[in-house]
Amino acid sequence: MKKLISIIFTLTLLATACSKTEQKTNDQSLEMKKESKKEVVKLTGDEEVATLAGGCFWCMQAPFEKVQGVVKVVAGYAGGIVPNPTYEEVSSGKTKYRESIQVYFDPQVISFSEILEVYWRQFDPTDAGGSFQDRGHQYTSAIFYHNEKQKEKAEQSEKELSKSGIFNKPIVTPIIKYSTFYPAEEYHQDYYKKNPERYHSYREGSGRDEFIMKTWGEEKNYTKPSNEELKKKLTDLQYKVTQKEGTERAFQNEYWDNHKPGIYVDIVTGEPLFSSTDKFESGTGWPSFTKPIDPQYLNKKVDKSLGMERVEVRSKIGDSHLGHVFDDGPEPTGLRYCLNSASLRFIPKEKMKEEGYGEYLPFVE
Repeated sequence: MKKLISIIFTLTLLATACSKTEQKTNDQSLEMKKESKKEVVKLTGDEEVATLAGGCFWCMQAPFEKVQGVVKVVAGYAGGIVPNPTYEEVSSGKTKYRESIQVYFDPQVISFSEILEVYWRQFDPTDAGGSFQDRGHQYTSAIFYHNEKQKEKAEQSEKELSKSGIFNKPIVTPIIKYSTFYPAEEYHQDYYKKNPERYHSYREGSGRDEFIMKTWGEEKNYTKPSNEELKKKLTDLQYKVTQKEGTERAFQNEYWDNHKPGIYVDIVTGEPLFSSTDKFESGTGWPSFTKPIDPQYLNKKVDKSLGMERVEVRSKIGDSHLGHVFDDGPEPTGLRYCLNSASLRFIPKEKMKEEGYGEYLPFVE
């Protein structure tokens, strides 16, 4: 699948990348290629599916499997016409298929818009000729929408990304009506688990990791203080809300009517959570947002307390109770993250760089 990246990585990638050369010299892989493939089974329950292309499907499958609310991720080929394409056929560049993934997710836990927030961070959406060192149509990006709602959300998401200024070139990822998807051969599924050394060697050698780090910033190591430290650090209200799932009073909290530009971080760990750009007046008396800065910093779970069923929102690392998310918000996501000010710390735009959040300035208008 993958072409050799550079002279430096030639020997490594001959043994590690899912390259055409590797497959031809691997008897087991050759045999697996002969297996017939069927289209993905119909969804069950309340699951929804997103079909996405962003270059090498090894590199796209791994990050989505770590996202809460994602049920499963299948690597495969999307958008072509010929039934049951083989890997060799697709990698030749002579078909209309793209290497893609299908992401099955629980919409009660994560929305399609949030799936796209994760998606944009995995590749270069300004590259129309391929993905990093993999060149050709089969490695180009695309969003395959399954219904008009997904199409609308995808167009809104792409528009927001273009406006953000994160990229200095136009976004070229097409939004295409879904037609076909066939799972890739079994040896391609969860490749990062089956061959971790080869997988990481390929990611690093291809330039994908370097690009993601340069564009979105290096992932920081946020840590949660001990319970004793939290009792000293937090006010009684902050401790009650974040550690005991408490709720502060509406219209009598610090940020419900804050209109200053900046970001909101977890009061416990400092994890970046929400931007003032996505804050809106909900009329509830609590700070409300349409989306997080990065969905991967949040955890969600069904909350059946107080005789009702809601979706609770918690910070991923700090496990702080933040509030709840509802599906009655404005566009572009249709979501309303209703949060407690006591769970948050606001960092004004002018102090973001000083406090180590400079990489998030593009998210603040």
